[in-house]
Amino acid sequence: MTTYFITRHSGARAWAAQQGIEIDQVIDHFEVESVQPGDIVLGTLPVHLAAQVCARGGQYLHLSVEIPPQRRGAELSAAELDAFGARLEAYQVTRLKESG
Repeated sequence: MTTYFITRHSGARAWAAQQGIEIDQVIDHFEVESVQPGDIVLGTLPVHLAAQVCARGGQYLHLSVEIPPQRRGAELSAAELDAFGARLEAYQVTRLKESG
């Protein structure tokens, strides 16, 4: 079992370390094909990639945070992530039907 944290943000990496979250690989470009059954993927993936993680037998934990409008798009520190209520929330995402 491997725990991946998908992020390009140093503040998010620092936040995870401060939380004591054990991560095997921090990567900024995610290849869903690397996910094996039992793997855990942390991050803020688009829904179609989160669904692929779940379809491959992985678990997806979303880094949820309530970012005020004036801070959106800016790099956030670990302290700011804490202040904005950062947390990991488990999701089971399933695509309902194939399109077109």
